[in-house]
Amino acid sequence: MIGGMAARAEPAPILTFEEARHLVEAHAAGVRPRGKDLVELLDAAGQVLAEPVVADRNFPPFRRATRDGYALRVADLGQLPAKLEVVGEIKAGASLAESAIRVGAGQAASIMTGAPVPDGADGVVMVEYTSREGDSVLIARPVASGDNVVPAGSEAKRGERLLEPGVRLDHAAIAMAASVGRAHLLVYSPPRVAVLSTGDELVELEDFPGPNQIRNSNSYSLAAQIKAAGGEPVLLPIARDESLHLRELIADGLESDLLLLTGGVSMGKYDLVEQVLAEFRAEFFFTGVKIQPGKPLVFGRIPGADGGRYFFGLPGNPVSTMVTFELFARPMLEALAGRTRQKLIFLHARLKTEVRTKTGLKRFLPGMLSGEFEQAEVELARWQGSGDVAAAARANCYIVIPPDRERIAAGEWVAVMRK
Repeated sequence: MIGGMAARAEPAPILTFEEARHLVEAHAAGVRPRGKDLVELLDAAGQVLAEPVVADRNFPPFRRATRDGYALRVADLGQLPAKLEVVGEIKAGASLAESAIRVGAGQAASIMTGAPVPDGADGVVMVEYTSREGDSVLIARPVASGDNVVPAGSEAKRGERLLEPGVRLDHAAIAMAASVGRAHLLVYSPPRVAVLSTGDELVELEDFPGPNQIRNSNSYSLAAQIKAAGGEPVLLPIARDESLHLRELIADGLESDLLLLTGGVSMGKYDLVEQVLAEFRAEFFFTGVKIQPGKPLVFGRIPGADGGRYFFGLPGNPVSTMVTFELFARPMLEALAGRTRQKLIFLHARLKTEVRTKTGLKRFLPGMLSGEFEQAEVELARWQGSGDVAAAARANCYIVIPPDRERIAAGEWVAVMRK
């Protein structure tokens, strides 16, 4: 722990959403993952790749048929229907001997999806447009040269980088690694993210709350969000509204790669987080953002020889905690996990019912996205403010309301952030 009181020379600013997001992203660009691990391929799913994955041969290694049908010479289809001699059959996985067929003038070879296209053939006609007559096939439709054929090496050349470091390994990336024979992958070690909830009103899950107390849900919602973002949550005990106890737990939290605090960042008498962080010589980059929910939000860094530790002081209301994690803490966590920077992109849907609100803040309000296929609609979830956990659980998105809109009519397109 770094001792000594450190008064802040200037109060940190309250920023717009865009200013705050870009500032976090700028700091996140300078952090580095803490280590690497060699893991089995399936264990790598969801983690961040720490090495390039390269092609060990051409992809595909041969001219590959993309349809069941007949491989033929396109020039033989000048007059339709065309009757061609069938000189053999080639299936997927055929041996060299089985696929050593050459298609000459007036000939065709029966072929299966994924099989190598034989020499002499320059197109594949789909089986639906053919009829078999003994050792011959009748072709009813034309094809162009190259139709239903993937050229050898067209997907990737041997030695080409197929996956770059920084990609989060989803099912498609796992398939790509498997296709080049990678049974193990080098991944970045998940960052350890300490979670510290504050407030005398909180009790642990196993305790029954008193008349003016609530159970500590924030630590668990944050832990779930941390896991989903690729981190390893470290849950600290509840910090009481007392400076010495809070200081000890913050010191413990700074042993992790990132510290998230919830509660204690407003202007009340017992909101002590900023005061105690200042005793660690914390640098505050902002102490509020013009959004709802989540306006009282702190972002800063504790100096240190290894680059220091970043921290976020998130609001204590549960919906505010969830929203501000996604908007601000996630990009820092992903950078510590080694992930390539991800832009925040909102989707759009038509508003089912009118929305009225006050201007001045950018709002992220719990919503219900519905509809089917291209017909997406969204409406506000019933909620009683940023302490309404039940509304957050029912909602499947957040409707993004610009700070200058007082009324948005039903039928208008609105921005949506998925949960």
